[in-house]
Amino acid sequence: MTAIFETPLYPYARSPDQDALDPVRHPVVVVGAGPVGLAAAIDLAQQGVPVVVLDDNDKVSFGSRAICFSKRTLDILDRLGCGDAAAGKGVQWDTGKVFFGDRRVFEFNLLPEEGHKRPAFLNLQQYHLETYLVDRVRALAAEGRPIEIRGRNHVSALGVYEDFVRLEVDTPEGPYNLDAQWLIACDGANSSIRRMTGQDFIGRAFEDSFLIADVAMEADFPSERWFWFDPPFNRGRSALLHKQPDGIFRIDLQLGRGIDPEEEVKPERVTARLRQMLGARTRFALDWVSIYTFQCRRMDRFVNGRVIFAGDAAHQVSPFGARGANSGFQDVDNLCWKLKLVLDGAAPPALIESYNWERVFAADENILNSTRSTEFITPKSETSRAFRDAVLHLAERRKFARRLVNSGRLSTPSVYEDGPLNGPDDDALPLRNAPGAPACDAPTGDGWLLDRLGGGFRLLAIGTEVPERLEEDGIEVVTLALRADADPRLAKRYLGGAAQAVYLIRPDQHVAARWTGYDEDAVRAALRVATGQGG
Repeated sequence: MTAIFETPLYPYARSPDQDALDPVRHPVVVVGAGPVGLAAAIDLAQQGVPVVVLDDNDKVSFGSRAICFSKRTLDILDRLGCGDAAAGKGVQWDTGKVFFGDRRVFEFNLLPEEGHKRPAFLNLQQYHLETYLVDRVRALAAEGRPIEIRGRNHVSALGVYEDFVRLEVDTPEGPYNLDAQWLIACDGANSSIRRMTGQDFIGRAFEDSFLIADVAMEADFPSERWFWFDPPFNRGRSALLHKQPDGIFRIDLQLGRGIDPEEEVKPERVTARLRQMLGARTRFALDWVSIYTFQCRRMDRFVNGRVIFAGDAAHQVSPFGARGANSGFQDVDNLCWKLKLVLDGAAPPALIESYNWERVFAADENILNSTRSTEFITPKSETSRAFRDAVLHLAERRKFARRLVNSGRLSTPSVYEDGPLNGPDDDALPLRNAPGAPACDAPTGDGWLLDRLGGGFRLLAIGTEVPERLEEDGIEVVTLALRADADPRLAKRYLGGAAQAVYLIRPDQHVAARWTGYDEDAVRAALRVATGQGG
């Protein structure tokens, strides 16, 4: 496995931009070739938007890092052309178990209903996902799509102007300049772009330290999430176990405050801790070890003129709940279709402001949930600990108490309630697919709903006839017409008790508006709202 970290996946190659007399201007430049930056580039290129990715590295991330990818992320990966590769390699799971001491308190199923293409979660090391994303970049480039990734291109300076951004880029052969109409900063928690623009985070930092160990072993642990409060092998603290591909298990152990990171990552010390957990007879080997603390904070604004921030560059949360990478994928999924419309002149630049509104809203939701998880897992007072332990004791026997247990409320996509792009709603239709919510998957008789929706604006017509397509101010809406009896699960999720329904779906598959009957004027008005052009 070491070779994957040592082999350049996108090695440095001289670009014609380096020989140009004047800076070459690109529609979009993405800084950062992690999963979020690569996803943004692929999304844009698939829509025909020329994009250049700059990264100061030339290979995948070292260590597994992010591993838990939610159903929403898998749905996005399907549209990016990487879903099957990820699902084929990863460990799929829906079930989590919670332990208190050496007793199992309860278990939960994150996707109890049938009729979804993808599972609730997929465990997959970040380096595998990055590899699939880079492969997709190459495949698009081979098709002639306007996408390029430049390794060992480090952005050292930035000039932000009213209608473009100028970047100074350092390479092994010296610096050069290039311009971007829009710059997307996906360069992580220590974002140099954020620093260059004079931005900072607001929020909280937590002092507890945690040990991450990727452990290679043969074990019969099921494909589930196991979380311990106060386990016998880590008294007074917590532990987490996830199964990954290739016989690798992720183990997180809470260490507490005031630890010496250099001491704690020494192999003999890590091995001793794992031996207490796994037992004397279990054979294992360390694959990767790290110490982390975390913050729950975000930038004040994600849009700063022509510079847009996404992923960890824009916000940070604790790892409990798998909200980091998953929210980053949702960031760029929200952003890229809007950039496409603005670059094409089909929507006003003000549409980009809706990205700031919707994703700041989502970040605040994630930070709130992440902070609550942290406070339950690591209580800061004896009173808080007594409450937590009482809840855990009750949860073993009383169902009502299980709702209070918070071992990391797992990532769910945000619903943009009262969002600026939401159109009218008909409350006769099921609440789960109201405007602002991501469309729920369902069988359609001959496939899966989200696959058939794809990207672009769609008019989902169930049990009623509507025109095959509609155009408003250069924006095309294509109809997906389905019978009301195509599948009972589709009817339950989209009709409820109604006989028919019409949904306007955005390119990121969030519901923009819905009705129980077709009205062309109402659809056109909702489309104008959904593209930032008013009613």
